[in-house]
Amino acid sequence: MVEIAPSVLSADFTRLGEQLKVVETAGASVIHVDVMDGHFVPNITIGPFIVQWIRSATRLPIDVHLMIEEPDRYIGDFAKAGADWISVHPEATRHLHRTISYIKHAGCRPGVVLNPATPLSAVEEVVADVHHVLLMSVNPGFGGQKFIPASLDKLKRLRALIRSKTSAARIEIDGGIGPDNVADVVAAGAEILVAGSAVFGAPDPAEAVRALGQAANAAAHV
Repeated sequence: MVEIAPSVLSADFTRLGEQLKVVETAGASVIHVDVMDGHFVPNITIGPFIVQWIRSATRLPIDVHLMIEEPDRYIGDFAKAGADWISVHPEATRHLHRTISYIKHAGCRPGVVLNPATPLSAVEEVVADVHHVLLMSVNPGFGGQKFIPASLDKLKRLRALIRSKTSAARIEIDGGIGPDNVADVVAAGAEILVAGSAVFGAPDPAEAVRALGQAANAAAHV
């Protein structure tokens, strides 16, 4: 089953609790949280305190994507705040395998992230050790960007790599995901679809989640 993971980066924070309940009821499987530090990416978003608040507002797994330098320093804080999944970028840590171990030790499911220009080889040696690989289909830092078409070929190659390593890692994709490309990304191998503006920017976020889920799972069974 393909899962829909609404990204709170595009949510209305004055109504965040209400919006979380709406997407949860509509069938979202995961809540995606983008953490940015203004150094690793050119934007600043939220920290553990907001994750703690999100934890109190939803029963869904919280998927924390750390777009920050020195992620090892903050893994424990986000785990204590309620994160269920934590993903990191290979470029942000000197010892990726050790960082993955820290995430596991903190009680969370680890993930690694591939930026558009990051080669698959950056995660090849750890792909059997992670819960998911997050493929960025836009350059990280801002919501509302357009999908990079070359991501489809990269998805296919990532799926082949995971299979070659007999890994159970799931493939997550984030960036420009919407009704016009959901079938293509699922056909290419994506299993968890992060959607921000396509959900929270829609007139009816609940209907947006349902429509994305239906289109994704229809494509998965073709």
